[in-house]
Amino acid sequence: MSDQFDVVVIGSGTGGYVAAIRAAQLGLKVAVVERQSSLGGTCLNWGCIPTKALLEHAHALKIAQEADQWGISFGKAQVKPSIDMARVHQRKDKIVTGLTKGVEFLFKKNKIEWVKGTGRLAGKGKVEVSGAGARSLPAREIIVATGSAPRSVPGIEIDHKQIITSDEAINLPSVPKSIAIMGSGAVGVEFASIFRRFGSDVTVIELLPRIVPNEDEAVSTELEKAFRKRGITVRTGTKVTSAKVKSSGVTIETQTPAGKTESLTIEKLLVATGRGPVTDGLGATEAGLTLERGYIKVDSLFRTSVPGISAIGDVITMGSVAHPQLAHLSSAEGILLAERIAGRDVQPINYDHVPGCTYCEPEIGSIGLTEKEAVARGFDVRVGTFPFGVLGRAKMAGETEGFVKIVADKKYDEVLGVHMIGLRATELVAEAAVALRLECTVEELIHTMHAHPTMSEAVGEAAHAVHGAAIHI
Repeated sequence: MSDQFDVVVIGSGTGGYVAAIRAAQLGLKVAVVERQSSLGGTCLNWGCIPTKALLEHAHALKIAQEADQWGISFGKAQVKPSIDMARVHQRKDKIVTGLTKGVEFLFKKNKIEWVKGTGRLAGKGKVEVSGAGARSLPAREIIVATGSAPRSVPGIEIDHKQIITSDEAINLPSVPKSIAIMGSGAVGVEFASIFRRFGSDVTVIELLPRIVPNEDEAVSTELEKAFRKRGITVRTGTKVTSAKVKSSGVTIETQTPAGKTESLTIEKLLVATGRGPVTDGLGATEAGLTLERGYIKVDSLFRTSVPGISAIGDVITMGSVAHPQLAHLSSAEGILLAERIAGRDVQPINYDHVPGCTYCEPEIGSIGLTEKEAVARGFDVRVGTFPFGVLGRAKMAGETEGFVKIVADKKYDEVLGVHMIGLRATELVAEAAVALRLECTVEELIHTMHAHPTMSEAVGEAAHAVHGAAIHI
């Protein structure tokens, strides 16, 4: 059996393993280099799956805590519901293991070789693997899919015990009495929801003027209102200037743009200020790849500056094109790249059409342009908003927070963006994704029948609202 591969993928995250599977489906001989003990990368092992599993546990605890409102009794004892972190982690880990084993099965099914070790670019057409099974892998095409890792900010030293990243946060053996979270992107607000529901005193600190700053401003306002209602302290326009570990916990100093300073002592500090590219030891510069701030620069079809070497996922930059760090985007890039390598006709991804999902409480789903972005691009914008609280389905579920907001172009009536916050928003955004993909007009959404009673009725009603004619409000 020849060691020559058509494709060698470095990294088995949601971009790498999906690219490998699609390439194998198209008849290519594929190997994947992965140094971790399980496949699936950050998403399956430390990111999307374990965090969302914890959020599901938080939701289950919420239902138990509000059992009396549902007419559910625990008998005479009326024991107050509490969280058992050991059992929570046991169930979470079982879910993760099941999925990573599933990827292993798919590798075997598609005859993909998993080469265990650390991959390094050794020039065009060759990957050197170090580790127990060190070897050289010649390949016609190489795909770099090494992903990203949590990063800190200057002056904040992460000790992985008291000052932690999301990697440690998913495995805390007990619920901290208090926790401060630096950063209010998806990671920050999801952990804020988890720990607050589990019983922690939570403070979210955001340098920018509003939380979830990449979302539509109306969504940010609604989430902050919901957080304050739950007892989460939100400090926007605030910078953490120092963090020191003491016997009493972590003492942080904060400062506002106006110069106001404040000190806060908490049990844990979670640094959720973003993720940086994993390129250390890759040999990217030596191989001739162009890097920008550590990210590998690629074109719209993921070609690097070196022929035969491509890159996808969190590790890449496209210069002026914003590149979200999202598992489903990495997978889509992996499929497109595999098809290009196999000789199929492919078209670049429209990055305006990448759905974003944040699984905090309440959930956020968004796609397309925000109102502010649409105006900045020169569109004559009109907007329609409809609150979930009016819906019968929302009232039944006891989840009446939030709304659906549609941003449309007045001239052609085209839907430019859909932004929602509320129950199952991360599921409802799929309809919006189809609408944008098909260049749907508001009129077409209005005439799309939405079943009753469902949360999706809010999408149809928001479309009516764009034309000033929402039915149920």
